[in-house]
Amino acid sequence: QVQLVESGGGLVQAGGSLRLSCAASGRTFSRYSTMGWFRQAPGREREFVAAITWSGYSHYAGDVQGRFTVSRDNAKNTAYLQMNRLKPEDTAIYYCAVDDTRVLKVTQGEYDYWGQGTQVTVSS
Repeated sequence: QVQLVESGGGLVQAGGSLRLSCAASGRTFSRYSTMGWFRQAPGREREFVAAITWSGYSHYAGDVQGRFTVSRDNAKNTAYLQMNRLKPEDTAIYYCAVDDTRVLKVTQGEYDYWGQGTQVTVSS
């Protein structure tokens, strides 16, 4: 059984920063795994935010490029999402997910495991 637990969400003012963590337990993921971040705002579909492969290759959605940074610590089976210059439109539940392949993907249906999510609220 795989568990992904997100933490680090909260309430922050516009322009502020938050750092999300995603800790994976239950198994050691292969060197080919990709860890991704998605978010879902009220009334909207879940959308891709960022992802990073085992080797460190990363990709971002256009509206977070330059503000968010994804990273991972393979020894700890943990991924991070550093979010800077936050905007009210970043308000959402943020989910981490793992895909057991080396190919970075942006489609949620291709990820195998999901966390429960952590709420991020950005006030104006």
